[in-house]
Amino acid sequence: MNVINVQNLTRKYGAGKGIFDVSIQVQKGEVFGFLGPNGAGKTTTIRHLMGFIKPKAGNCQIVGLDCWKNRSEIQKRLGYIPGEINFFDDMTGKEFLIFVSNYRNAGKENRMQEMLERFELDPKNKIKKMSKGMKQKIGIVAAFMHDPDILILDEPTSGLDPLMQNRFIELIAEEKKKGKTILLSSHMFEEVERTCDRIGIIRSGKLVTVDSVETLRERHMRTYTVCLDSPKLAEDFAKDFDGICNGNNVTVTSKQSLETIFMNYYGGKENA
Repeated sequence: MNVINVQNLTRKYGAGKGIFDVSIQVQKGEVFGFLGPNGAGKTTTIRHLMGFIKPKAGNCQIVGLDCWKNRSEIQKRLGYIPGEINFFDDMTGKEFLIFVSNYRNAGKENRMQEMLERFELDPKNKIKKMSKGMKQKIGIVAAFMHDPDILILDEPTSGLDPLMQNRFIELIAEEKKKGKTILLSSHMFEEVERTCDRIGIIRSGKLVTVDSVETLRERHMRTYTVCLDSPKLAEDFAKDFDGICNGNNVTVTSKQSLETIFMNYYGGKENA
């Protein structure tokens, strides 16, 4: 079952900017990674899913509901972290979270305290005095505390230190085990590799590939043959690098990292 369904979504801004014929399906219980640099079209796609932008062409649905026509109903069911989080700066973090909780009618049985403890966040200070990392934590707590079945996360670990990034990755793994459906937009390769079932890479507003990490690695596998001075050196080399020895020659197969695969699609050109 496709929980998130984007079909031929197009939004042109001129000068080659926008998104063009983007189609993405995210199944129930799947973590889908949306990978691309700033300006590639990730956030524009997500804003359509959130019902912030009306499609010019194509459509997008969540649980069978039109994201534009039924945006209020859909937003109540989601956990959402925007790429740029806007707060009521004069509120404290606690006041903001209570406000969000009341808006969603989350009731007393919510995960606010659990999330605050997980990310070591004291929300009593004014938001305007918080660091970027603290504000990001507030956004994470707000997205997860009502225990939604669907999460749309746009650069969710921006500003977090490595320890908190790891805590977030652990949280995503836990939510996945519960059967949550997650769309994760990121340019953090380790984050995507460790959490996502499938990955879509977007370049200049066009989706260039959608596949599992393993399939992408297999597709971009490289094979090298090395000639050594003697069969003994070749045999030792083959053991060290898991190669296949044939006389003085050793054949070694190498799977590329997700970052290298990503750069292959971008060809080293600047597309941000």
